[in-house]
Amino acid sequence: MLVLLPPSEGKAPSGEGAPLELGSLSLPGLTAAREAVLGELAELCSGDPEKAREVLGLSEGLRGEVAKNAGLRTAGARPAGEIYTGVLYDALGLATLDADARRRAAGSLLVFSGLWGAVRVTDRIPSYRCSMGVKLPGLGALAGHWRAPMAEVLPEAAGEGLVLDLRSSAYATAWKPKGEVAGRTATVRVLHAPTRKVVSHFNKATKGRIVRALMTSGAAPGHPAELVEALRELGYTVEAAAPGKAGKAWALDVLVDEIH
Repeated sequence: MLVLLPPSEGKAPSGEGAPLELGSLSLPGLTAAREAVLGELAELCSGDPEKAREVLGLSEGLRGEVAKNAGLRTAGARPAGEIYTGVLYDALGLATLDADARRRAAGSLLVFSGLWGAVRVTDRIPSYRCSMGVKLPGLGALAGHWRAPMAEVLPEAAGEGLVLDLRSSAYATAWKPKGEVAGRTATVRVLHAPTRKVVSHFNKATKGRIVRALMTSGAAPGHPAELVEALRELGYTVEAAAPGKAGKAWALDVLVDEIH
């Protein structure tokens, strides 16, 4: 099972560990594309801070993020699972998983990123600020920059099992499963059952809890239909729609009564 996650806007500090080793990151087929983004982002943020802030869409209060990006090559690096914070990652609670669940998470979770493309939670990266919606002056829109290398690398990473896609729309544009991979991909919405509306906070929190439950239970669904059954066994109310034709993903709605 491969679980695709969005990153978090907020991130923990880099810390004082050894700096980034770009070539050590998972999915080495993305290295050249990563180097291109890293090089332009660091150069942009080392120059005119106002221009950098505008390009990155940062408020005045986030001016410090520009300086952080300027020092990416020398900043300390930590496992991505420690860098990403926020509602989904708080609910997932990687640090509190037992050893078996952490091992499953290391092999299953893939976090998408405007800067790195996608990383495993064990990959060591520095704290940064660069969303997938950014358009760099030289490379252009990052989602477009990542499409070709992702199309080369991600089908192999997906293997032959289930792909559980929990990404937000901005990150989903960087790679869309196609063909046979799409047929074993499940996208998930979390809906407030009484209103059938998506509420951002509990949408993220519930997705984090779903991933945690899958990792701790040891469930290993190999197909979206098996995922539906696994989630129901874990106590979730799930409505599923199988694709109407080949090459399309399954659509799952998880219904939650309480917003928390």
